[in-house]
Amino acid sequence: MNAAELVKMLESEKIKKLFGELYGDSVTVYETQKKRYCDLLDDFTKRFGSPEEVRLFSSPGRSEIGGNHTDHNHGKVLAASIQLDCIGAAAPSGDNKIHINDSTYNEDYEVDLSELGDGNHAGPQKGSRALIRGICAGFKKNGFKTGGFSASFTSHVIPASGVSSSASFEMIIAYILNRLYNDGKIPIEKMAATGQFAENVYWGKASGLLDQMACAEGGLVAMDFKDPSSPVVEKIPFDFATKKYRVVLVNTGGNHANLSDEYSAIPSEMKQVARFFGKEVLRGISAEEIAEKLPEIRAACGDRAVLRAFHFEGENSRVDEEIAALKSNNFPLFLKHITESGNSSWKWLQNIYVPSGRPTEQGVSIGLALTEIFIRRRGLDTGPQGPRAACRVHGGGFAGVIQTFLPEEAVCAYEEWINRSMPNKGDKRAVFVMSIRPYGVIEVEA
Repeated sequence: MNAAELVKMLESEKIKKLFGELYGDSVTVYETQKKRYCDLLDDFTKRFGSPEEVRLFSSPGRSEIGGNHTDHNHGKVLAASIQLDCIGAAAPSGDNKIHINDSTYNEDYEVDLSELGDGNHAGPQKGSRALIRGICAGFKKNGFKTGGFSASFTSHVIPASGVSSSASFEMIIAYILNRLYNDGKIPIEKMAATGQFAENVYWGKASGLLDQMACAEGGLVAMDFKDPSSPVVEKIPFDFATKKYRVVLVNTGGNHANLSDEYSAIPSEMKQVARFFGKEVLRGISAEEIAEKLPEIRAACGDRAVLRAFHFEGENSRVDEEIAALKSNNFPLFLKHITESGNSSWKWLQNIYVPSGRPTEQGVSIGLALTEIFIRRRGLDTGPQGPRAACRVHGGGFAGVIQTFLPEEAVCAYEEWINRSMPNKGDKRAVFVMSIRPYGVIEVEA
């Protein structure tokens, strides 16, 4: 379809139903999203003209529910795709270049597919350019086809804050290449692995596979990365809304864009402990085994590495406990495990603030403290069956976002409490009430 035909398509009943599943089932949400897509198509035609075949794509951000910093050591994760997404309009360009116009970041650039490098380093380009080069290089290494295209993007995924704006972008680029040049036949796990490759090698960030898989797969999913080349993925049939609960993310105002070294230190230190046992990753090493060799490990790896290894072992087991609680419909027990996860990240993983760089800036710590006060003073920390609310750091940590599980009736009061206590600068939102969308990265089509 051309752009004009796509605008008409956006008024179809099928698209109305799809937008209800992606963003929320109300007339206001539908009209807002229809305008957003129409504006995107307008941006595309202004920049690239009116090709006969334009296609629309959507790639969600993700919310990590359980498994904080476990994926990179072949651990287990519970995650969900969210309604905040990156959307794109794309068409083949007829040359060997990828042309990008991004209204969210006010960027206009191109990537020459003949200059991808040797696939072993990022080269001079950084940011989204490097990610595109990495994805294309990864496609070629795996025998997949690439080709030029022109695309306009806009994103509602909160940048540099732990909801995976980078992975959302990686997956929409990979999916466009998949649909335009590979007949849509590339498996989700292969696209996700290519996004991870781009992030590890071309961006220099030692991330695991959680972000890309959650953005690509969609819904509430349990993922086991014991074999990262073939992760075990299970859809968890649980809807927080049916329990009259909401998942709330709070952007504490920090920015983790320049904290790659802090993130990379976590898997690096965990793997130091693994190497002490002659292994590459911590998966399969118990806390008891670490405790038995504790003096030697502390001397060889340092105390923080030991604590992070303890966190991995406990957090990996906790994912199973969270999944079991959801499957057995024991929501208070699930909330108890969420609180335990948050405490472990704070005390053992130590990814709540940057102690060496800006120790006086602790936005995530303040956000968690405020949330714990709110939960306690409203009596949500106890109940007939157990706790009725929980909070934890969300995603990579050090700066950015916290996650809170609240009964629906407490959400408005919580939002007022947070906005009054730690308002964000300018007109940026601080509190985001999440809904889980059932689809990962998709093409929006009738």
